Amino acid sequence: MKPQAISLRPPSVQPVQAFLALVLGLALLIAQSLSAAAQGMPKSFADLAEKVSPAVVNITTSTTVAATSPGPVVPEGSPFEDFFRDFMDRNQDGPQRPRRSSALGSGFVISEDGFIVTNNHVIQGADEILIEFFSGEEMEAKVIGTDPNTDIALLKVDSDQPLPFVTFGNSDASRVGDWVMALGNPLGQGFSVSVGIVSARGRALSGSYDDYIQTDAAINRGNSGGPLFNLDGEVIGVNTAILSPNGGSIGIGFAMSSDVVTKVVDQLQRFGETRRGWLGVRIQDITGDLAEGLGLEEARGALVTDVPEGPAMEAGIEAGDVIMSFDGVTVEDTRGLVRQVGETEVGKSVRVVVFRDGGTQTLMVTLGRREEAEGAVPAAAPSNEPIESDVLGLTVSELTDELREQLSLGSAASGLVVTDVDESTEAYEKGLRAGDVIAEAGQQKVETVSDLEDRIEEAREAGRKSILLLVRREGEPRFVALSVG
Repeated sequence: MKPQAISLRPPSVQPVQAFLALVLGLALLIAQSLSAAAQGMPKSFADLAEKVSPAVVNITTSTTVAATSPGPVVPEGSPFEDFFRDFMDRNQDGPQRPRRSSALGSGFVISEDGFIVTNNHVIQGADEILIEFFSGEEMEAKVIGTDPNTDIALLKVDSDQPLPFVTFGNSDASRVGDWVMALGNPLGQGFSVSVGIVSARGRALSGSYDDYIQTDAAINRGNSGGPLFNLDGEVIGVNTAILSPNGGSIGIGFAMSSDVVTKVVDQLQRFGETRRGWLGVRIQDITGDLAEGLGLEEARGALVTDVPEGPAMEAGIEAGDVIMSFDGVTVEDTRGLVRQVGETEVGKSVRVVVFRDGGTQTLMVTLGRREEAEGAVPAAAPSNEPIESDVLGLTVSELTDELREQLSLGSAASGLVVTDVDESTEAYEKGLRAGDVIAEAGQQKVETVSDLEDRIEEAREAGRKSILLLVRREGEPRFVALSVG
C-alpha cells in the first residue's frame, strides 16, 4: 500500500486574523469617538463661570403702587350698607397709604464705565433700580433707554472704579448643538449658573424684529435680562422668555440674539431711543399660488399690499410689486425684510429691486423713521355705481354709500364688496368672507363688476391658472390667488 503524504503545515489562520482585526478596528473606532466627545464637552465649566461672573448682576426694582381698599359689595340703599361702612371705619387705622412692590431680574455689564443691559420688562415702570454685583456691592442705576419691541433696556451706574464687563459675540456663528451657559438670578436665589446647548436658532415669538436663540439651559423667572454665553465667554443672547405650562423651566428658553441686541444697545447709547428705518409699505409673504399668479419663477420676496404716503410712495413703489432685493441683499420673506429695513440707518438712500409686470425695476428709496410713522394711514380712491354679480364663488357688489356706512369704509374707499361666499368654493377655503373688499384683480384696480370679469378673462387668455386679488378687511390688505380655470 502506497503511503499518503501528510502535510506538516498548520491549518489556515486567515479567519482568526480577520476576526482579531475587526475587534481591534472597532475598539479603535470607539476610542476615537470617546476622545472626540471628550474634546467637544469641557470637563468643567468652572473656569468660564469664574471668568464671566463678576460682570453679571442681580437687579431689584421698586415700584410705588396706589393703595386699594376694596370693601364688601352691597346693593346701594341696602340696610347692610350703613353697617358695613361703620365696620370698615372702625377697623381701618387711617387713610390707606401707597405700598411698595419689588421685582427681581438679571443683567450684565458691557463697559467698564457702568453700562448694563437687561430686559425692558424687568425695569418697566420702576421708581428705583438697585444693582447687586457678584462681589456683593450695591449701586443705584438710571435708565438710559428702552426698546419694548425687542424687550431690551440699557441702564447706567456711576462707579469710582472700572467695572468688570463682558463683550458681545457673533450670534450668527452659533450652531444648533453648541454649548451655552446662562447666568442670572433665578427665582431670587442669587447668582446661579446653568448650561445646555443651542436647541434652535431664528425663533420668532411675537415681534417684528424677533431673532431668538432657543436653548435647553435652565432659565427661570429672575433669569430675565441675564446673559447667554458661548464657550469663549462672549454674550450671544439675552435671556428673555421661557415656554412653560407651570412657570418653571422645562428646557425651552429663549434669548434675544446678540445680533439684534448690539444694534439696539448702540442706538440707546447714542440717542437714548431707537431710530429704525421705515420703508412705508404693507407686505405679505409669497405663497406658491401667489407666485404663479404673479408670474414669478419661485415663491420668494415680499409682496406689497399697500403703499401709504411715505418713502416708498415717493420712490414709485406700487401695490402688487414684489420686493426682491433691498440694499443689495436678497429678500426671502417679509420677516427678513422688516428686520433689514429696521436695522438700516434713517435717511439712507437704498436700492430696492421690485418685480413688476413680468420684469424687474430698480428704485432708489430714502428711508424715513419708523417711530415717527407708526400711525401712517394709506390713501384710497373713488368708486362707482352699484351692480351685483356672482364670480369665482363670490357674490360681489359695487360700493354704495349704504355699504360704505355699514362697513365703516369712508367716502374715498373703492373696490367691490363681497356680500356672500359659497362655502364649497376655493374662495371660502382661502378665507374670503362677506364684508371683504376686492380692491384689485390681476394687479389692476377694480371698481365695477365688469372690471373684475375683464381681469379674469385676461388671465385665462394669458394662460394663467389663477388671478391675484387684493382684498381688504377692516383696512388691512392681503393678496389672495383664486383659480380661473
